[in-house]
Amino acid sequence: MLSTDIQSDAEKQAREELAACYRLAAKYNFTDLIYTHITARVPGSDNHFLINPYGLQWGEITASSLVKIDVDGNIVGESAHGVNPAGFTIHSAIHMNREDAHWVMHTHTRAGVAVSCMEEGLLPLNQISLQFYDRVAYHDFEGIALDLEERQRIVADLGDKPVLVLRNHGLVAMGRSAAEMFNNMFYLERACEIQVAALSMGGATPRLIDDKIGRHVVAQYAQGAEEGELDLEWQAHLRSIAGVGTDYRS
Repeated sequence: MLSTDIQSDAEKQAREELAACYRLAAKYNFTDLIYTHITARVPGSDNHFLINPYGLQWGEITASSLVKIDVDGNIVGESAHGVNPAGFTIHSAIHMNREDAHWVMHTHTRAGVAVSCMEEGLLPLNQISLQFYDRVAYHDFEGIALDLEERQRIVADLGDKPVLVLRNHGLVAMGRSAAEMFNNMFYLERACEIQVAALSMGGATPRLIDDKIGRHVVAQYAQGAEEGELDLEWQAHLRSIAGVGTDYRS
């Protein structure tokens, strides 16, 4: 059932892109059954957001099944589905306090949680991890994110970074667009997978990349993003799920 409170073509497009993010996350095994969330700010609104309906697997989500909520997790308009307001605690903290965080994704993947359990966090081990060199924030585990007061501490720890490691918990990525957010999470997850693989090789000694090279490579990544690589990647992602149908747009 389609929400009766869609206000604009821009919201319709946001719904389609958010549904695509869920389908892509399912494709890449970023899911945690019916838990965790990807959220998007409703275009033209400061306090309305789109979130997954509670109970659906990510591979089942469509544009019309997404639920519009306010900053407190209350449903706006009509919806055939409910939401998990407690799951919006982390997302609302970021959306409310970061003007550039129009899109926010939170995952509990095996590799992401494994790295979140390491005191060192994400290590500068390879070219992919250097996309996040000096761009990762960390927030200490305080229990299941049900306490709204924790939002202030999440924001303080996040600062101006594009990705957040929730220690002993999981990963968060954000962006000004679906493409930017998904790019951040896709490569953050890949960096975590490589780190887990590298550290599992018995007595081998990890070779860390030094600060000078780290700063050089992260600048190279930034230049590529400015030259349009994000959109090229996003279109490639969308083509990858077009072959299994476009019902996510419905």
